Amino acid sequence: VQLVESGGGLVQAGGSLRLSCAASGRTFSNYAMGWFRQAPGKEREFVAAINWSGGATYYEDSVTGRFTISRDNAKNTMTLQMNNLKPEDTAVYYCAAARNRFWIRAPTPKDVGSWGQGTQVTVSS
Repeated sequence: VQLVESGGGLVQAGGSLRLSCAASGRTFSNYAMGWFRQAPGKEREFVAAINWSGGATYYEDSVTGRFTISRDNAKNTMTLQMNNLKPEDTAVYYCAAARNRFWIRAPTPKDVGSWGQGTQVTVSS
């Protein structure tokens, strides 16, 4: 499955951004999806994930209550609504697809089957 992110940008602390991921090439509903991020000098880390139906979601502790992941299988899209952004949220954000319909736990990069190219999110203080 091919993935393309959009919606990144520069925002002040406390602001909001909405990231989108458009999927193509294979049946979108066959894949659990997620978001990861990578800050300069750091390893890529999990942010949020959602199973194929949207019935189960997972969040990294620092974003719980601020970020919301969702998907629309009819439109082959996934979104990440990010509110109350903090400077430490600054990173390149990557859309990710699992190898099947379910994450059995919050995924790691090793669990990912396909990656998007990434979109930069910068939060100024």
